[in-house]
Amino acid sequence: MFPSISLLSNLVSAPFKRAQLGLFHGKTKQYGNSVPNSKHKTRRTWLPNIHNRRLFSDTLQHHLRVKLTARALKTIHKHGGIDNYLLKTKPELLGWEGMRLRVLVRERQQQARAASEVAEVLSHDAA
Repeated sequence: MFPSISLLSNLVSAPFKRAQLGLFHGKTKQYGNSVPNSKHKTRRTWLPNIHNRRLFSDTLQHHLRVKLTARALKTIHKHGGIDNYLLKTKPELLGWEGMRLRVLVRERQQQARAASEVAEVLSHDAA
């Protein structure tokens, strides 16, 4: 029902491979020219603003260590936590690591839903 990691490799292109190993929210390496006063242009690159963070997942009930960009961190705060971010964000913006975490969160939510339904049925039968 949920995409596995092998299917994700076909789904997500990887021009910036490192972006697949964290929550980069679509940010990649940028290219341009370094232009001094002499106007002699040389090629250079700009890397995304990456941070290592521990974020608490309400669904999984433990901290997740992830590499993420400042853009992803702002979006996580906007969505109200890592769980909502993982469930609401497009797969193209999550990358491999984000999709792996999304699958974990969804599976745990389904287990919790199934357990609450069983408890409800048992309490309803007892009454």
